[in-house]
Amino acid sequence: MAPSSVVVTIDKPSNISLVEVDDNDSETSVFLEKQKTASTKQFSWLLLLKAQRIISFFPWLAMGFSRTFTSVKKRIALSDSSKDEVKYKEKIMYKFIRAFLAISIVALVVEIIAYYQNWDLKLIPLEAMGLVHLSYMGWISFRAEYLAPSITMLSQFCVLLFMIQSLDRFILGIGCFWIKFKKIKPMIDDQSYDIEDPSSFPMVLVQIPMCNEREVYQQSIASACELDWPKDRILIQVLDDSSDEVLQILIRNEVNLWKEKGVNIIYRHRFVRTGYKAGNLHSAMSCDYVKNYEFVAILDADFQPNPDFLIQTVPHFKGKSDLALVQARWSFVNKDENLLTRLQNINLCFHFEVEQQVNGHFLNFFGFNGTAGVWRIKALEESGGWLERTTVEDMDIAVRAHLNGWKFIYLNDVKVLCELPESYEAYKKQQHRWHSGPMQLFRLCLPAILSSKISKWKKANLIFLFFLLRKLILPFYSFTLFCVILPLTMFIPEAELPIWVICYVPVTMSILNILPSPKSFPFLMPYLLFENTMSVTKFNAMVSGLFQLGSAYEWVVTKKTGRSSESDLLAFVERESKIQRRLSDSGLDMLGKLKEQEKETPIVVEKKKNRIYRKELALAFLLLTAATRSLLSAHGIHFYFLLFQGLSFLSVGLDLIGEQVN
Repeated sequence: MAPSSVVVTIDKPSNISLVEVDDNDSETSVFLEKQKTASTKQFSWLLLLKAQRIISFFPWLAMGFSRTFTSVKKRIALSDSSKDEVKYKEKIMYKFIRAFLAISIVALVVEIIAYYQNWDLKLIPLEAMGLVHLSYMGWISFRAEYLAPSITMLSQFCVLLFMIQSLDRFILGIGCFWIKFKKIKPMIDDQSYDIEDPSSFPMVLVQIPMCNEREVYQQSIASACELDWPKDRILIQVLDDSSDEVLQILIRNEVNLWKEKGVNIIYRHRFVRTGYKAGNLHSAMSCDYVKNYEFVAILDADFQPNPDFLIQTVPHFKGKSDLALVQARWSFVNKDENLLTRLQNINLCFHFEVEQQVNGHFLNFFGFNGTAGVWRIKALEESGGWLERTTVEDMDIAVRAHLNGWKFIYLNDVKVLCELPESYEAYKKQQHRWHSGPMQLFRLCLPAILSSKISKWKKANLIFLFFLLRKLILPFYSFTLFCVILPLTMFIPEAELPIWVICYVPVTMSILNILPSPKSFPFLMPYLLFENTMSVTKFNAMVSGLFQLGSAYEWVVTKKTGRSSESDLLAFVERESKIQRRLSDSGLDMLGKLKEQEKETPIVVEKKKNRIYRKELALAFLLLTAATRSLLSAHGIHFYFLLFQGLSFLSVGLDLIGEQVN
């Protein structure tokens, strides 16, 4: 028998025994030694590989920091500082932040000296103290006796507002959960209109307001022309406020192309462009033929509704004579483009999924989003039509319609494609308009709300929830608590904020806000920090709107990139070739004349570039200074919050968060 063999004997199928015989101990021990040696070598190589990967990470990290530093250095060198200085010197907030920063730096130097000299610990007679030491001890006594109580009172007031707003968000979340749990949604009758009888469909007017929308005008017109509705029961108005004459011709020719295909579409251009979007819509509604239409659908230039958009929205009006508005949800084609668009998507998903849906179901009222909605024309006319008095004409008409007793419906399942601002500059201007306009409107509408015939509950909801809590209190406490009081308490530790205010509650509320977009959970902390960073812009806009400052009436069209047209690129190329083939001789002559004018008078094109935002940079250095001070007191959570919040302000101030221009 061979060495190290095994004999197997089977007595019964259920009884198996193994007997090892002639075992060679020496050969087995040699084999085990070889195995052990090989395992040791493999483990050593594994450790070396891990070490090599760790070591290679540092050059990659250093290279990343180097590239970022180089980019920031170039950005600072190329920034138009003189232009920014004039702009920011006129703003009181920037001066306040800069003064606060200077004082905090001086206070930090004094605190560092006091820390290493142990001035606050040594029991030294007054006669033996130096002038600086004596001044510091007087400062400690003064801040504890006079400053700390006032700051504590202000912080408690802001914390109270913070908790009220958090409670409002929590209640909205419960309402959304109830709607989802009960599967509640507005329903329509399947037999609303007879498909075989086009005359049973109501007359619908579709309006596309636009202003210098070169990147998206084709896709918006094409989407509107492809809506599934009887051709003789729909009219599309392209309301062009463009100042570019070449673009006017292109849009007019696009309209003519669809008109040749049998689409009922017209082109309108105002020579006197007053009132921005509200003025454009008001002018279009004054046409004589509008009286023949019952409903009007409004679609901004970057919105692409599905062909069944009208089929899913207009039937909700049937049998509901008190229904004024049917609002659809926005869906974003570029939500994953960069960090800025991802963070915007979190905010807007909560707005539509929770705020609009809950208010629409329980109150039959919400703020009109300005687009992707269908209005009953009678409701618009009875509510006073489009007014030019604020920069939020959509919210204005919604509030006035609500005061007149009209009801709204929100459709969370009907989504309309659009795009988000990809640059921080565009997003900041948009947010300024969205937060200054409501305060203008609140001042103007407050007397009408108080004297209206709606119930006291609806009046209270409009004043305290819709305007004050969600439009005024939110930016106020967010900026005051986290950008002013928190860094201030680092230098006045007697008024220190509790950990649950700066950590537990904000994180919980951020988790609640991010629930409607669960794929965004990895961006929870960036979202929390970015919301606090944007509070300075929202607070500034809120104050300018409330007190009628000059910037409250600024209207800047949000820049579009046309990303929502990329999927239809081939179709647009084909359509463009058709336009060129079908251009009339007069159109070609006009284009030739415009090109000659361009040669004679060259157009100065402003180069696109990233900017430097001084207000955000000043706040970044203020928070980082406060973080350094918190190290001396070993605050822990306070230090990390101030550190990362300061870095967040720094990245926004250097315009590193959105679109990066080479």
